Amino acid sequence: MKKRYLSLLLIFVITLRLSAQQEWIVPAENLSKLSTFAFSDSTRKAGMNLYITNCKSCHGDPGKNNVIKLVPPPVDPASDRMQANTDGGMYFKISQGRMPMPTFKNILSPTDVWVVISYLRSFNPKYAQEVAPKVLTGAMVQNVKIHLNWLKEKDQVQAVVSGTKDKIEQPVAGAEVKLFAKRYFGNLLIDEARNTDAQGQVLFNFPKDLPGDSTGYVQLLARLSDEEAYGESKSETTLQIGVPTYKPPLNEQRAMWNVVQKTPIWLLLSYTFTVLAVWAFIFYVLFQIRAISKSGLSKDQDTID
Repeated sequence: MKKRYLSLLLIFVITLRLSAQQEWIVPAENLSKLSTFAFSDSTRKAGMNLYITNCKSCHGDPGKNNVIKLVPPPVDPASDRMQANTDGGMYFKISQGRMPMPTFKNILSPTDVWVVISYLRSFNPKYAQEVAPKVLTGAMVQNVKIHLNWLKEKDQVQAVVSGTKDKIEQPVAGAEVKLFAKRYFGNLLIDEARNTDAQGQVLFNFPKDLPGDSTGYVQLLARLSDEEAYGESKSETTLQIGVPTYKPPLNEQRAMWNVVQKTPIWLLLSYTFTVLAVWAFIFYVLFQIRAISKSGLSKDQDTID
């Protein structure tokens, strides 16, 4: 009897845990977040391309319910369950992620996330967008630019943010900046997000073992977190701040796609023997034809004699 109660209790706990996993709570302050631009055919088209690249492998084709089999399973973007989210809820979930869904905040820019949401909302005929009001504090600054430098004496990366206000270029103070090292699969966040000082400057520390290319160069990406206020401001540059890392090219070792000098021995031997066998067969056929021809000539000669 005791074992039976324990079994029932275990089943109850597992059920609660699974229910908790399926329920994704979005912080209240994120639920009301809105896009600063109106969704259009162009944003939906751009969002479709981003969705195919980053989301389709798990969420499948919207409306087809062909999601990948995971625990918990991904949600079909066209389903009522997905469309019941607020725009801010979608933004939070796409940006932050939750296992098994990865986080996309270091892969997609805030504008990219809204563009994806624009595409997802196209499957909801009842959806009516509400656009966020203009943020005057950042909107007053135009043509925001970010310049990256390596302060070798301090061994830090410096970001300088400036913009034009009343047609005068001046530093942008209090803007949150994020610095990333670009990688093949997403971007690696360098240090924590930091705010610019009164001169529009901010300094970032970076790992001393940060891998670079063969000469130590690292491709960096800096962007402002508050794109709603300052627009999509980002800057890319390459600085020699990493550890030189040699990445052998695909054709360095012996491989089937390589040149003759580095082709695998077994492939060279197989190719050589195949060519020799083909030519041997050709010569054998020619020899047989010649023998048959001679045999025919001999019979004709015997008949004449």
